[in-house]
Amino acid sequence: MTAIKHALQRDIFTPNDERLLSIVNVCKAGKKKKNCFLCATVTTERPVQVKVVKVKKSDKGDFYKRQIAWALRDLAVVDAKDAIKENPEFDLHFEKIYKWVASSTAEKNAFISCIWKLNQRYLRKKIDFVNVSSQLLEESVPSGENQSVTGGDEEAVDEYQELNAREEQDIEIMMEGCECAISNAEAFAERLSRELQVLDGANIQSIMASEKQVNILMKLLDEALKEVDQIELKLSSYEEMLQSVKEQMDQISESNHLIHLSNTNNVKLLSEIEFLVNHMDLAKGHIKALQEGDLASSRGIEACTNAADALLQCMNVALRPGHDMLLAVKEQQQHFSELREQFARRLANHLNNVFVQQGHDQSSTLAQHSVELTLPNHHPFHRDLLRYAKLMEWLKSTDYGKYEGLTKNYMDYLSRLYEREIKDFFEVAKIKMTGTTKESKKFATLPRKESAVKQETESLHGSSGKLTGSTSSLNKLSVQSSGNRRSQSSSLLDMGNMSASDLDVADRTKFDKIFEQVLSELEPLCLAEQDFISKFFKLQQHQKVCCSRHRHVKDMIRQMMIKIFRCIEPELNNLIALGDKIDSFNSLYMLVKMSHHVWTAQNVDPASFLSTTLGNVLVTIKRNFDKCISNQIRQMEEVKISKKSKVGILPFVTEFEEFAGLAESIFKNAERRGDLDKAYTKLIRGVFVNGNFHHICTNPLFLFISLKHFFEGVEARVAQGIREEEVSYQLAFNKQELRKVIKEYPGKEVKKGLDNLYKKVDKHLCEEENLLQVVWHSMQDEFIRQYKHFEGLIARCYPGSGVTMEFTIQDILDYCSSIAQSH
Repeated sequence: MTAIKHALQRDIFTPNDERLLSIVNVCKAGKKKKNCFLCATVTTERPVQVKVVKVKKSDKGDFYKRQIAWALRDLAVVDAKDAIKENPEFDLHFEKIYKWVASSTAEKNAFISCIWKLNQRYLRKKIDFVNVSSQLLEESVPSGENQSVTGGDEEAVDEYQELNAREEQDIEIMMEGCECAISNAEAFAERLSRELQVLDGANIQSIMASEKQVNILMKLLDEALKEVDQIELKLSSYEEMLQSVKEQMDQISESNHLIHLSNTNNVKLLSEIEFLVNHMDLAKGHIKALQEGDLASSRGIEACTNAADALLQCMNVALRPGHDMLLAVKEQQQHFSELREQFARRLANHLNNVFVQQGHDQSSTLAQHSVELTLPNHHPFHRDLLRYAKLMEWLKSTDYGKYEGLTKNYMDYLSRLYEREIKDFFEVAKIKMTGTTKESKKFATLPRKESAVKQETESLHGSSGKLTGSTSSLNKLSVQSSGNRRSQSSSLLDMGNMSASDLDVADRTKFDKIFEQVLSELEPLCLAEQDFISKFFKLQQHQKVCCSRHRHVKDMIRQMMIKIFRCIEPELNNLIALGDKIDSFNSLYMLVKMSHHVWTAQNVDPASFLSTTLGNVLVTIKRNFDKCISNQIRQMEEVKISKKSKVGILPFVTEFEEFAGLAESIFKNAERRGDLDKAYTKLIRGVFVNGNFHHICTNPLFLFISLKHFFEGVEARVAQGIREEEVSYQLAFNKQELRKVIKEYPGKEVKKGLDNLYKKVDKHLCEEENLLQVVWHSMQDEFIRQYKHFEGLIARCYPGSGVTMEFTIQDILDYCSSIAQSH
């Protein structure tokens, strides 16, 4: 235990300026746990603090660590359990009762004795000792005697003590004076014993001779003892005074602790008050702006915007726990709610008035657009309203009901305004298409069949018909109509008349320009309104939002646009119907123009209102186009040829060639080229079924029809912006597809096709005009031109692919020469 005591003093208490007085090895009662040590310690500095420290041995090493410490003044009761029998158990009553079992009764008694002494000296007997034997307390030194408490607890000097330097020197001198000090220890010991006896005798003689001095010394000692007793009494009185001072200091320390605690609480309270004042105090200027701010001027709008943002920050401040229970906070929140309601009501009323006023202002400007094919510009109105965009965002986040009401009112007012503007705009377009207002109204009231006849009469009056033939015998050809006037003013049968009329060409060009201008006016109008709606009503599509939210925003914008521009699609359909009545071939122009605008709109946003609306109208135009083609085929079927005519070219064959030329000029580099190719298939089938076709066969356009379709698609992709060398990466135009198309035209098949074509041309051309050689040479030149064009596209769009045609130009020349010589 001594070694443990020294180790604890060295490792734990000495670094903390403490002195270990007593130690006991204990464990908790009723629990099987590792032992620990209870240590009684005092500090080495004044004022002395007495503690009971619990020390535990570390599980991971052979060292001790301080676990818990109690101030001895907090100890109320020491219970030894049994004052008569030996019992190692004892209890210490601090803030709660700690039950201990000592390793031995002796250690327990020594520890309790030390606690009793410390209580006598430092605590003035405040601790109650229960079930402690009186003999154990009597053995302890009382506080009034001339012994210190600590002196009784300190252990005696160890039996072995090291010699100091002087003692070592004296022993060496003594051993040097005796030769046998090392060789004969017994003789050296006897010599020392004899010398000691001599010295003792001399001391006794000296003492006996100095008895008088001894008596005097004893008297002095008695007097000294009396003085010591007096000094000790004074020291005891001083100690009592110091103890009183200590108690007062303890009270002062506790008072200082309470003062410090109060100051800490005051600082925290001040911090909470500052937080509430800084975050929930709205400036008077902001309150005035919310209540009376001018919403018509830019400065007033800016002030109201700043005030609304400040109000929103005050209302959305994250309160700390307990703040919502304060009456002042509740009152301030109620005040903020009233301000929000009041300002939201003012803002909604003002914006509603702005919407209404805008309708009146725009209506007053419609007169100047009544004779021009332009739509009124809403940019000033949008610019003025965008000043309120931040306030709309504030309203959306604070009062969604009023935000929705404003949205509905805006759609109602603007839909009526746009309806008037768009209807007037389309009325002007119809007038420009048909002529004067009176004539257009009269034209609009006629049935489809009668209006077509009237339009044909007005536009083609005085123009003479023309038929072209390949032989002089065509003068005898007479063509009879089916007896009924066709419902369409333009057909393959009467196209010769219209193509010869400069007025008809001008009308179609005029219609094309008017239709393009209509679409060009509508497109920026819709895009500008959509952009304004997304900014003003805060419906922007951010990249960070999720996909479902993104779709919801797009749906909201599209629904608002549908309600605002609900009249665009019906008016476009009426305009398309009017154009179809004027001239059925106008559907070709409309199909190309509308397809281009739809393609442009879909590249921007496939799901937008403009893209959807134009797509729906495009379906109607496509139906009119298909209907136009069907009418041409039906008119071919209704043609009756006079039995007297033996040789000649049917009128609709020549007219179909002119139709193809017109269509090619319209659909050049158009996105809907496929629709025209399908129409060609139907019309050619009608031409072949209903009459002679040698005139068409002389057109080399139809020899490489598959190749022509393939490379027209390639040219269309290049026209859309795809680089020529990247066309081969398109799925429909890759190298494999090119090889498939080329394999359809081996040299053998080309020669066979040319031979059949030569036979048909030879059969239907008159010998007297000697046209065969001229036609055949012309066809040969056209074949070569097309071949060079295809080879150029392959070289540019499929570089390094090694794909070439399966026949050459020389092969074409040889085929044509061989066929001509064989016949």
